[in-house]
Amino acid sequence: MKRILLFIVCILAGLVFINAGLDKFLHYMPIPKDLPEKLVKAGAAFAGIGWLMPLVGAVEIAGGLLIIFDRTRALGAIIILPVLTGIFLATANTAPSSLPVVIALAAVILWIIIDNRKKYLYLINRSN
Repeated sequence: MKRILLFIVCILAGLVFINAGLDKFLHYMPIPKDLPEKLVKAGAAFAGIGWLMPLVGAVEIAGGLLIIFDRTRALGAIIILPVLTGIFLATANTAPSSLPVVIALAAVILWIIIDNRKKYLYLINRSN
């Protein structure tokens, strides 16, 4: 049962990241009219750095795809972790009402990392 639940939440989290990454290239999601002013200014500042949003979008797409598949899930979680940290910090600073969604995504990523901890320990404890 635990494996099935993890599989389902990983598919959903992967699709969320893929969608967010694709939007950075295709701009198909409408921007809400009632965004906090701090969030609008932060988004404009990030968009002003020409290479930043395409890079974040590419990482979100790659990480989201890797999270979906069991064999590559551990790598996908590590790739997405820095982006998710930035999302968490930006959301906490500019739009705290959206934190439950970010915390849910962070819980999924942490679950993946904990579930695959033996794969990461091999990299840390490897002796030459």
